[in-house]
Amino acid sequence: MTTLPVEEAAALRAKILGWAEAYFERDAPVVPDADYDQAMKQLHALEREFPDIVTPDSPTQRVGSAPLIEFESVEHRLPMLSLDNAFSTDDMDDFHRRVTERLGDGDVSYCCEPKLDGVAVSVVYEHGALVLAATRGDGTRGENITANVRTISNVPLMLSGGGVPPYLEVRGEVVIPRDAFERMNAQARAANEKVFVNPRNAAAGSLRQLDSRITARRPLAFTAYSIGAVEGDLPGAHDAILQRLSEWGLPISEYMQTVSGIVACDDYYEALARQRDTLPFDIDGIVFKVNGMVEQERLGFVSRAPRWAIARKFPAQEVSTQLLGVDFQVGRTGAITPVARLQPVFVGGVTLSNATLHNADEIERLGVRVGDTVVVRRAGDVIPQIVSVVGGNTAGSSPERAPIVFPGQCPDCGSHVAREEGEAVIRCVGGMACGAQLKAVVRHFASRKAMDIEGLGDKLIDQLVDDGLVGSVADIFRLSQPQLAALERMGDKSSDNLLTSIQLSRSTTLPRFIYALGIREVGEATARALANYFLELHALLDASTDLLVGVDDVGPIVARHIRGFSSDERNQHVIADLLALGVNWPPVAVASGEGPLAGATWVVTGKLESMSRGDAEQRLRALGAKTASSVSAKTSTVLAGPGAGSKRKKAEELGISILDETEWLTMLEEME
Repeated sequence: MTTLPVEEAAALRAKILGWAEAYFERDAPVVPDADYDQAMKQLHALEREFPDIVTPDSPTQRVGSAPLIEFESVEHRLPMLSLDNAFSTDDMDDFHRRVTERLGDGDVSYCCEPKLDGVAVSVVYEHGALVLAATRGDGTRGENITANVRTISNVPLMLSGGGVPPYLEVRGEVVIPRDAFERMNAQARAANEKVFVNPRNAAAGSLRQLDSRITARRPLAFTAYSIGAVEGDLPGAHDAILQRLSEWGLPISEYMQTVSGIVACDDYYEALARQRDTLPFDIDGIVFKVNGMVEQERLGFVSRAPRWAIARKFPAQEVSTQLLGVDFQVGRTGAITPVARLQPVFVGGVTLSNATLHNADEIERLGVRVGDTVVVRRAGDVIPQIVSVVGGNTAGSSPERAPIVFPGQCPDCGSHVAREEGEAVIRCVGGMACGAQLKAVVRHFASRKAMDIEGLGDKLIDQLVDDGLVGSVADIFRLSQPQLAALERMGDKSSDNLLTSIQLSRSTTLPRFIYALGIREVGEATARALANYFLELHALLDASTDLLVGVDDVGPIVARHIRGFSSDERNQHVIADLLALGVNWPPVAVASGEGPLAGATWVVTGKLESMSRGDAEQRLRALGAKTASSVSAKTSTVLAGPGAGSKRKKAEELGISILDETEWLTMLEEME
């Protein structure tokens, strides 16, 4: 049976309106943004082709949703419209063509800003004083959330400086930074309270609290991106207006940039896309606005969006798919992790068929069962994870939905499993007798940042363990050419190359060796701090918990893990074996107190373009500085690249000097 356009449109409208109600009014989205955007795109296309089927209540004819009845309704002096979306360079070219044709000028400047994934709000100042804050609502009327917005620390209650208009409406986005979101959820889990799916939901829920005291406890942040109604004079360009807002005390995006032409817009988009995963906040695209205010007025508006602006969306990082089953993997510390098997789905530029479910507590929180339709998120190099169940928890509603049951024994070796008090993780107690743990330990030991044994890959490690040639990391140094050559896909040349790499790895450094041991929660920075403090391996292994806690980056939990590792007889035997087989390192170089940065403590954070953070720290230490992984009152300077996040913020709070990469490189040229 063929579906008529009017019927198809009606079905799309009903679906979108249902999703919108869940998203905007109940802060409980039931589908990923990508599904919503795709349905809206289909409806737009259908209504353009058949204009007669457009209805007054179509979601294409309105913005957002009606305000909640619990809040006072506020009418916007000027409508808060949404933006049309672009999904490709072709869409952007079409937008630019329409702009230039209407203006009769091909030389157009655009103001470019990240599209923050938060909640749009309007903030009104009269004679510089904050008098009103409202949500977008349906674009015409929103919700009065003044009491809640007053609790946001970076929203000024009174604007500073001269020239503030008698009436000024500022529009912006309220978000929760990533680091703050993770801390908030961690605290919620510890208190056995509700955790939020993502920062956007958390921000929306926080702004809609009837008790503003609850809002005040949420780490909300505001960024201004435009103006609404104004009584008074302002500059004639969008970027200049934003700079003026900044001068009055309102926060604007530090990533704002004005460019000329559509090619430069594409370049800006690609540059921000590369930084997306390191930014301190979630973004889902880039907003491009014609910069000239006169030009904006000439271009005008369509019914629901301005002609002078467009939002180019990033590829979706959240999509829905079906949970087909759950496998259980064993890590190097014995942690048993549930891994979801998914109906393959394309997200974030790759096809996903697996995602982590973290632990039993997370499974219970999600209410997820095998057979459910789930929302999967992928961001950067983070392991894909299931963030919610579409439609919520309906356990028991269908016989096809099977509960997820953790194994009572290790799925690899059959050993007993246990869950330590205060931990969410269930672990196999088999230690290196467990093949899965042993393989993971060997992989870590041989990795680039540890012993750096080139050629010892995952498949080869699996063979070596399965064939009984490697029963501990020390056995790596006992491997012979005939043993290696006899393995599958290993010839004489490959064997010789690997043996050469193994021989070279015997000469290492104490920090690398400590890291290679794979002690729980001892990363590179902590390993380096331990080496610099104890200078010798045996001094570290003999250290008491009280002594360990005195080391930078070592707290009570990490100290307990170190003591547990060093007191285990099996680990003592492996370390002695490694030393007997020739693993060695030079004495730890102790800071001489000389050099231009002697006595200073630096923290390197964010992503650097010219070198890795490890290389940067090495150059700092060569100049006499100490390096640390956390910011404290002892920190002298912070080198902050993009994505510095909470460390930069803490440095700002403490009044610590902050250098960007360009400033730092200039300093190096002068010192080295």
